[in-house]
Amino acid sequence: MSHASATMSNDLPLDQSAQPVKAPRYWPAVLLVGIYWAYHFVCHQLELDMLYLFVSRMAVTALVLLAFPLWWLTSRQLRRGDRLFAAAVVILALVAAGLLAVDAKQIPGLIMLGLPAAYTAATVWLLVARRASKATWRTGLAAAICAPLGFITLLRWEGLTGDQHNELHWRWEPTAEQRFLAEREQATRASDSLDEPLVIGTGDWPSFRGPRLDGVVRGVEIETDWQQHPPRPVWRKRVGPAWSSMTLVAGRLFTQEQRGDDETAVCYDAATGNELWAHKDAGRFPEGVSGIGPRATPSFAQRRLYTLGATGHFNCLDAATGRGVWSHDLVADSGGAAASPQSGFWGFSCSPLVTDGLALVYGGGAGKEQLWAFDAETGERRWSVDAGANNYSSPQLATLNGRPQVLFFGDRGLFALEPASGDKLWQAPDTIKAMNAMVQPHLIGANELVVAADGGLMRLDVVPAGDTVEVTQRWSKPARGLRPTFNDFVVHDGAIYGFDEGIFGCLDLATGKRNWKRGRYGHGQVLLLADQDLLLVSAESGELVLLAADPHELRELGRLQALDGKTWNCPLVAHGRLYIRNAEEMACYDVSPEPKSQSPLPSGEG
Repeated sequence: MSHASATMSNDLPLDQSAQPVKAPRYWPAVLLVGIYWAYHFVCHQLELDMLYLFVSRMAVTALVLLAFPLWWLTSRQLRRGDRLFAAAVVILALVAAGLLAVDAKQIPGLIMLGLPAAYTAATVWLLVARRASKATWRTGLAAAICAPLGFITLLRWEGLTGDQHNELHWRWEPTAEQRFLAEREQATRASDSLDEPLVIGTGDWPSFRGPRLDGVVRGVEIETDWQQHPPRPVWRKRVGPAWSSMTLVAGRLFTQEQRGDDETAVCYDAATGNELWAHKDAGRFPEGVSGIGPRATPSFAQRRLYTLGATGHFNCLDAATGRGVWSHDLVADSGGAAASPQSGFWGFSCSPLVTDGLALVYGGGAGKEQLWAFDAETGERRWSVDAGANNYSSPQLATLNGRPQVLFFGDRGLFALEPASGDKLWQAPDTIKAMNAMVQPHLIGANELVVAADGGLMRLDVVPAGDTVEVTQRWSKPARGLRPTFNDFVVHDGAIYGFDEGIFGCLDLATGKRNWKRGRYGHGQVLLLADQDLLLVSAESGELVLLAADPHELRELGRLQALDGKTWNCPLVAHGRLYIRNAEEMACYDVSPEPKSQSPLPSGEG
């Protein structure tokens, strides 16, 4: 072989290696992070159902979390060493972030929030560092991955709002529960018990959403000129976390709270906010998305208070003293078949119903006996029926076609029971169902109901037909209707007022067509003051909004920032005062009309 040919042969690989290497194409990374952020921008503009919003949010996040590393590890345009280097950095950063997290429950949040941010920062670095040296490129990539995950460890995730926005706080800030417990250690109880038994008086509020579970305030007049005479604060205090509402009987305010490792039923003096007694059960429901604590509202009947904690403790208490009369652990009593916090999404949420000498409560679960009736005096079990596996609504008493009956609506459908025996009186068609029902049926007249089925409201006729009862749809889930989630609605003078996800609106009762939809109050609650044609909305932000019950337009009459923090609990109005609470605090406002000044009489008249 000649010297020249040998030289060419030896130099060929060197010449090939000296050719410039094409820069990798990063469009898959840009596409994936673009999908992630575009979804989060667009999804809240589409006003999706809460369930669809949550599921789609999880799906898009999972897509990005899985597809991004799959592309990275399989891309042939990237050097194998660079791919393995970045994968090692991600793994080590996640392990370190997990070790530095506030607690183990925060780790899923680290992954769901931190990794998309790390992928985004890494993509930006890949685009701007195309010509960087290998050392600079790797150093910058490691920093882009580690910085977002490190920053996330400085935060504490405290669940989601109704619109699926993350609630984040600095990790070193005490939680609302910690602040409450610290203050409570220095507080003194007003009294240990009351001597006299409690009796329901006119205008009291003995159960969830009022005496009829319909959110209607009757026989009460409030001040309407909030510009000149806003609600007057009476007291305001921290409380333990819970989504329970309140009941009020004989000047006593009852609710439930989480206090450390105990679920607690508490009695306060309604006039002062001072604690009178507290009944504790060991148990803590740790649901991360919506928060810890009990969900159900206590029910008062015949001098007793009936409470259900989120972990399944069903108690009958002496309402005057808080002493236990009888108690059931629904999970233990059902042999584990009830919907324990481990098997259900949001724990036990049913507000007990007391009627005909029985205390009714829903337990859910995988068995065939989910709605139970106990003797209200002794706690002995009387009857039980199949009512579905995962519901969060409550049984309620209604009179249809002149006959008192217990209504229950959930994933087994809508049905009615004879209160004393539990015998089924009628069952709606299978097409009328609600997955994870949370909203109470509303009685319209003598034999009509409005219920919240999956995807919206429907109006039903419940008509006797010989020995049976026929349930037919008057109208069903109009396209431009209302879609309440855990927000109950009210009905007044031919109109339905309530929430379409996070926006307040009004429907025509006769047709189901939307009259208006404007009030952006988040996932709040509403009460109807029927005597004055008024609506009282407690916004998710803790703001109170007074509205005219006007079927033609949204008319705001007043606003007041009543509480701080996410507010999902139902308020109550009784005896001229408004009581409102959330998972952090509770307050009382005087909303009675201001005394009208009298003009002086003309001289000589008396």
